Amino acid sequence: MRNILQKKDIGQLLEQSRSQKTAKTMGAFDLTLMGIGAVIGTGVMVLTGITAANDAGPSVIFSFIIAAVVCSLAALCYAEIASCLPVYGSAYIYSYTTMGEIIGHLMGWTLLSVYMVTTSAVASGWSSYFNNLLGGFHLSIPDTLLTVPSQGGTVNLPAIIITLLITAVLSRGSKESKTFNNVMVLVKISIVILFIVTGSFYVKPDNWHPFMPYGMQGIITGASAVFFAFLGFDAISASAEEVKKPQRNLPIGIIGSLLVCTMIYVLVCLVMTGMVPYSELNVPEAMSYVLEAVHQNAVAGIISVGAIIGLMAVILANTYAASRISFAMARDGMLPKVFKIVGRKSEAPVWNTWLIGTLSALVAGFIDLKELSNLANIGALLTFAMVSLSVLILRRTHKNLKRGFRVPFVPVLPILSIVCCLFLMINLPGKTWLYFLIWIIVGAAVYFLYSYKHSLLRK
Repeated sequence: MRNILQKKDIGQLLEQSRSQKTAKTMGAFDLTLMGIGAVIGTGVMVLTGITAANDAGPSVIFSFIIAAVVCSLAALCYAEIASCLPVYGSAYIYSYTTMGEIIGHLMGWTLLSVYMVTTSAVASGWSSYFNNLLGGFHLSIPDTLLTVPSQGGTVNLPAIIITLLITAVLSRGSKESKTFNNVMVLVKISIVILFIVTGSFYVKPDNWHPFMPYGMQGIITGASAVFFAFLGFDAISASAEEVKKPQRNLPIGIIGSLLVCTMIYVLVCLVMTGMVPYSELNVPEAMSYVLEAVHQNAVAGIISVGAIIGLMAVILANTYAASRISFAMARDGMLPKVFKIVGRKSEAPVWNTWLIGTLSALVAGFIDLKELSNLANIGALLTFAMVSLSVLILRRTHKNLKRGFRVPFVPVLPILSIVCCLFLMINLPGKTWLYFLIWIIVGAAVYFLYSYKHSLLRK
């Protein structure tokens, strides 16, 4: 028990980070755009419609606000701990240094599932928008190549292809992928603004009645369902070792991106549910669908193009984060050495990136979107709760550690963050809990069969 709860020394951790040969290319603007790129994607372009139709109706705006408030509490905790531990690993490394090796390993394992599942879910949504765009040119992809086996198809082929293409971009290094991401995010913000401005002229207040068709329980269930729409800021903390002036830039990127994205979500939900009855929104390409419903086909086509580009930014950010988490785990002996091989030219973990990208592509091609998003939600909620707990522990054990940002009202805000996360976890379906339990059991098996024997900390 003493061995598996052994903690990493923070001084050695920071020294290890300084000795790692990774290019520091990212500033506050790049981090904010990465966060927006990861957050504004499936949530606004896919889950808004599905959650409104199935869980909350027009009151889905409150679902997003509740999820945003919980995320804001966790984001403050992330900002503090990322500013004092600017290293690869995010919640994995934070848990490792505060709660012990096996907790850190399981949190890293959970984060991998969150990022890979999010990537796969976004790729599934991208496939729907891509097929919708082809329809404007009177072209189409056979349904059997667009739907997963559980929905009567064979494979979601476009989802596999786009995930592998983004993986190829990431394997070239952070400098090239940063430029690619910034362009995609700016395009995405532009098309969201276009949707809000155009759609506002077609809003019919009657469509907002009844505003809460599923009651308060529907709002809470919706908040649990859309929580994964806010996961992008965690990807920022995963990039810490490639950030210039991390104590300053990491908090700016985390908090700034979350504020911008919350405002965008609320506006899009109001416009979307005001344009058509919420019961019609159970489609993955909701933004294009509502514009076509009001005969704005030209704008719908532009939205589809923008969504295709914008969702690619989400795939990029989450694949990037997963590769850096697994890199940090491999560096500590928690995963095989192949996960920490860095390319000479790219200065990026190339083999790692391709392994993560390929696995995500296979999941995207064969697993249902709704089940994917809920599995990401439960993992993310647990991760946020553990990060909040890590802040409380570090405040007690390392009072003098240099912090670029400090969470106000400690211990109240971190405790409130933990309680809110656990409350939303309870409201997720039983099937989601079963899938997550299986994933954790597999992670524990990996730890005792491989990681325990190869742990560099113990050696």
